[in-house]
Amino acid sequence: MKSPSPSAFLSGPWRAVPVLGVTQILAWGALFYPPVLTVPLIAAERGWSLAFAMAGLSAGLLAAGVVAPTVGRMIDRHGGHVVMTAGSLVAALGLVALVLAPDRIAYLAAWALTGAAMAAALYDAAFATLGRVFGAAARRPITILTFVGGLASTVSWPVTRVLVDAHGWRGAYLCYAALLTLVAAPLHAFALPRARARAAEPAGRSDAATPHLPARGLPFVVLAAGFAAYAFVPSALSAHLLAILVRAGIEPAAAVAIGALFGPAQVLARVFEFVFAGTAHPLVLARAAFTLITGAFVVLIATGVSAPVAAGFAVAFGASNGLVTIARGTVPLALFGPQGYGGLVGRIAGPSLVMQAAAPLVLAAVSERVSDTAALGVAAAFALTALACFAVIRRPR
Repeated sequence: MKSPSPSAFLSGPWRAVPVLGVTQILAWGALFYPPVLTVPLIAAERGWSLAFAMAGLSAGLLAAGVVAPTVGRMIDRHGGHVVMTAGSLVAALGLVALVLAPDRIAYLAAWALTGAAMAAALYDAAFATLGRVFGAAARRPITILTFVGGLASTVSWPVTRVLVDAHGWRGAYLCYAALLTLVAAPLHAFALPRARARAAEPAGRSDAATPHLPARGLPFVVLAAGFAAYAFVPSALSAHLLAILVRAGIEPAAAVAIGALFGPAQVLARVFEFVFAGTAHPLVLARAAFTLITGAFVVLIATGVSAPVAAGFAVAFGASNGLVTIARGTVPLALFGPQGYGGLVGRIAGPSLVMQAAAPLVLAAVSERVSDTAALGVAAAFALTALACFAVIRRPR
């Protein structure tokens, strides 16, 4: 696929990339990243344990996993301009519900509503939308979108801190609800392309040139299991890695600086994929990413946690996660083809989101009852499982 001209991003199918770039920053920045700053404040204000308050986010991710397959099928049928608009509006409603929730049950219900909206607002919905718009040529648009989406945490955490300091956690969530309603939803509704990709070749020639696996049976199960196993790793580490580094004797400021290496490494890996690895099969890149994170775990556990080793681990973790994010969109497209791509992405996302919901709780239990080294070993085992799954998958011939 040829690189688009700058004017192509303003008209035609390529317009979907900048539109989704803006809305992904808003969605991730409003829904996924703020809890690390807001949930401790919610727990303190309401006299709840931090574990219970964080369980709300887990409930949200669980709800996202349940509805993700349905969201994918709806995008196939109706388009992202319909489904992602609804996702933005429901997400805004969920944030308002969090602000107004009077008790524990209402709090968990508000998170479940917000989580269901995540399935229609974050990467998986965006990838499904790009698959519908571009068809088999969606790999490059997906990669470009992840460049922009990678900025979400860089933008969200400072902005959330400013909003919380100025207006409290309630004011921050109401501001984000307004942005989702007044910016993200209109962009989805009126600026996303509505046309579905057309087949470039007759079915016979296309199938002969690019054979695909059936999107069911053992190949699909192994692929979904691999992505679900890996989903444990970033979810668990995002919640616990900095605390593990501090408990290992690294100064808190140094631990934060080490953690900050994750974002740039993630973006640089995506740039590398775009510039140098565009012709490589996505399955090869996914295997390389899982090999990298597994090897980084081995070094960290074998040598012990120190500042230099932890910094190297953060870079490897960021780079692998950057590639895996792209692989979530491109590997299913390459293996199974563009037909029914949205539903396929949703079916893969469901188990991964459920794993994301469980991972922080599991790793916390292992750290508390055994050791931090054992917790790192558990995360490493999930990374190794992902690598094993992708090692046995074979390209269609």
